[in-house]
Amino acid sequence: MTSSEVEYVRSLIGLRPERAFEECGTLLSIQPHPDDTEIAAGGTVAKLVKRGCRVIYVTVTDGGAGTTSPSIKWEELSSMRKKEQQAAAQTLGVTELVWLDYRDSELRPTLELRNKLITLIRQYRPDLILTVDPWLLYEAHPDHIATGLAASEAYFFSNLPNVNREDIDRGLKPHLTKHIAYYWTKNPNIYIDITDVIDLKMKAIEAHKSQFGPEDINLYRKISQKIGEKRGFGYGEAFKVLNHYALHVNFYADLL
Repeated sequence: MTSSEVEYVRSLIGLRPERAFEECGTLLSIQPHPDDTEIAAGGTVAKLVKRGCRVIYVTVTDGGAGTTSPSIKWEELSSMRKKEQQAAAQTLGVTELVWLDYRDSELRPTLELRNKLITLIRQYRPDLILTVDPWLLYEAHPDHIATGLAASEAYFFSNLPNVNREDIDRGLKPHLTKHIAYYWTKNPNIYIDITDVIDLKMKAIEAHKSQFGPEDINLYRKISQKIGEKRGFGYGEAFKVLNHYALHVNFYADLL
């Protein structure tokens, strides 16, 4: 598709990727593990918080598998990573954290998970959902695939009252979130300049001491720099922003 054809299809379905972050008053970030949001979107989160956007983290798994050390037991690591996530989020100005505590490395996109996410969407009523792209080629981690798929389904169905009807019976209302944004995506359609907050992002990543050392921090800085270079920024983050119309029988979604 040519750029003009892409713009035509976007106009047909009302998709304007640049508006997703510009008009966001509440962001619900649904991440597989503690640390995913900081690595992929920490700069963007920092900019949103500075602008007055409400940001809520939903961490799907407990992070207990994330070590190569035989001496650290599952429960110990999970507790450690929660504290690290709290510190990292606070560095970015995020104070609302939700833990679903599914076992790390064993996640599947179940109806139970989807319904829990639908409930959270109806509770927090976000303008934008941020999550991992489950359709990334060669992604081997089941938690990333399952989180992205469940979040996408929850986004798609949260406006339908007969899906997870128990919410409605408890007094929650259906909610149509305007956009969903995917990080670690092959075909991003929006780049965010994070040059002014890159040090803050790195500080947030550094809070995950059980996961990253100086070499890792340097690598993530270079990745942000490489992404930024594509749009003439010092440092950047990239996302694939879609709406409801793009997520159902849309042959052009990967190109939008």
